[in-house]
Amino acid sequence: MTKYAALDVSMEQTAICVVDENGRKVAEGKVPTDPDAISDWLTGKGGEIERIGMETGPLAVWLWNELTKRGLSIVCLDARHANAALSMMPNKTDRHDAAGLAQIVRTGWFKEVRIKSHGAYVARALLSARDLLVGVRGKIENEIRGLLKTFGVMFGKKVGGFARRAEEIVSGELVAAPEIKAIVETMMEARRSIIERIKVLDARVRAAAKQNAMARLFMTAPGVGAVIALSVASTYDDASRFRRSSSAGAYLGLTPRRYESGEVSRNGRVSKRGDKLTRTHLYEAANVILTRQVGFSSLKAWGLRIAKGAGFKKAKVAVARKLAVILHAMWKTKEPFRYAAAAA
Repeated sequence: MTKYAALDVSMEQTAICVVDENGRKVAEGKVPTDPDAISDWLTGKGGEIERIGMETGPLAVWLWNELTKRGLSIVCLDARHANAALSMMPNKTDRHDAAGLAQIVRTGWFKEVRIKSHGAYVARALLSARDLLVGVRGKIENEIRGLLKTFGVMFGKKVGGFARRAEEIVSGELVAAPEIKAIVETMMEARRSIIERIKVLDARVRAAAKQNAMARLFMTAPGVGAVIALSVASTYDDASRFRRSSSAGAYLGLTPRRYESGEVSRNGRVSKRGDKLTRTHLYEAANVILTRQVGFSSLKAWGLRIAKGAGFKKAKVAVARKLAVILHAMWKTKEPFRYAAAAA
């Protein structure tokens, strides 16, 4: 008798349900969220199981790796797809969710999510930490600008950067306001500390990109530095996961939504599905390609033609999608960026 199982994972406990090929429940229960406890329960009460499923979530990577090491055939289900089916149940409980997931696994009506390599998740953690600190730095700068406006001090722009302009204001316009001066100095000290931490992470990003052969290859493309190259390499993880390079754009949410029903047929905005951080990095690379003096290429010429008709914003999105496709093709062929044929 073929059996299928599913896990509804939470921080403390995991609900498990096992069904047969006809959808009848064979066993169900709850165990602590621990790979050994889950494996022992499935081996003891489930027996030989064809496939085990669980939704994507904060613990999915850890549990998938640990349960795979223990010889269990486990797949990770796209949470959006699973939620569409589970939302039909009138009562939501962990027990019912596990039973519903087991039926999804049995029927095969799910989209499997790929669990990437350990190195890809390490690179992603590094890039996410850097992105967080860069965001904090921006928030501090905006807070200082807004605080000074309240007291009639316009920050403006000055040659030499943010720090130099802030020092001018502290030593000049805020001399008569010691309370505000102390606040701004404290925030500037926090900003300096954040910048030092960003520099440390930048050095680690450059070192990681230097050790990654694909990241070095990606950096031959215009607008692609160490951060963007490592971001794309860690997101793709394996060139063979996409049969066609054109799928890379859709995977990163850079292709338009499509809606068709009866006589209605229209294209919407880009889906914005997939990895937001890598999508943002590719958009930044597209901005560099279109607006800065980088080596002229067919890709840039193609983007400028789109910008002339549809505007720079749409052109940047289009170039970002094309760049995602090109980088994947570079990975498959192991060839550097070709400036003359980039848009072929």
